Amino acid sequence: MNHEDPGPRHVPVLLRRADEILGPALTSGGVLVDATLGLGGHAEHFLRTYPDTRLVGLDRDTEALKLAGARLAPFADRITLVHTRYDGIADALREAELSPTNSVRAILMDLGVSSMQLDEAERGFAYSVDAPLDMRMDPTSGLTAADVLNTYAHGDLARILKNYGEERFAGRIASAIVKRRERRPFTTSGELVELLYDTIPAATRRTGGHPAKRTFQALRIEVNRELESLEAALPAALDALEVGGRIVVMSYQSLEDKLVKQLLAQRSASRTPVGLPVELPGMGPEFKILTRGAEKATEEEIAENPRAAPVRMRAAERIEAGE
Repeated sequence: MNHEDPGPRHVPVLLRRADEILGPALTSGGVLVDATLGLGGHAEHFLRTYPDTRLVGLDRDTEALKLAGARLAPFADRITLVHTRYDGIADALREAELSPTNSVRAILMDLGVSSMQLDEAERGFAYSVDAPLDMRMDPTSGLTAADVLNTYAHGDLARILKNYGEERFAGRIASAIVKRRERRPFTTSGELVELLYDTIPAATRRTGGHPAKRTFQALRIEVNRELESLEAALPAALDALEVGGRIVVMSYQSLEDKLVKQLLAQRSASRTPVGLPVELPGMGPEFKILTRGAEKATEEEIAENPRAAPVRMRAAERIEAGE
């Protein structure tokens, strides 16, 4: 694998549509926060297209930051890269000598596991390749997927499989995991995939997609605290926007999209108490929604980048509270 040239294997998801939404906020310059920098494909486009734009790029993955830094080297005087999860946006803005509120023109959040993390088998994200059960987006800290499988109580395993993986057979799988680890701890993804094939009923395996998909999703979310991070990151991101600033959020599974939908709906609703005949000053909506529902990738985009198939994009613009 060529670690010095990430471009050919990294096709930014919904790039054209992201530009249509965020571009109007960046035409006269300002700060763009890429809260999930990855390999820097989206960031490179915006830095090239809007030469007065400054980038603050966040990523929890040190290898991604290294590769993105190399890719974005031509724009070194306009970028600040910060090693943090996206719920660290306020501290990242302070590190860039910006206010954590009302200082940003555009924010992009491309959630989920990155192409690089999926492609590097040793990271353990892919159930199609036997590899160490790691799944950490930040490989320098935190529990691994193996730690979760080998130490969590039956009830906790069942909970995360049900809540994060929406797995019908969560209790049955948790029981099988506990029984299996009593003989030998889990170390590789192949061991887990084999257990799932043995545990999930054959009829479900034939019609429900790969039997490991939901369990791997649940473990990844738990290991990386993805939903907890998103719940904290979204309000901070919205608060960071100036009036006229815009945010685009791309989700890849229903739990993330539900959180995004709910928060944007809350912040785009009136805060005037129900029953009053007029809008109270300063109590109007803070945001207006820019997308109709969740937008999806086109067939052409999916053909170019199959990983765009599950994406759901939502976007909003900050407005004066009285508008």
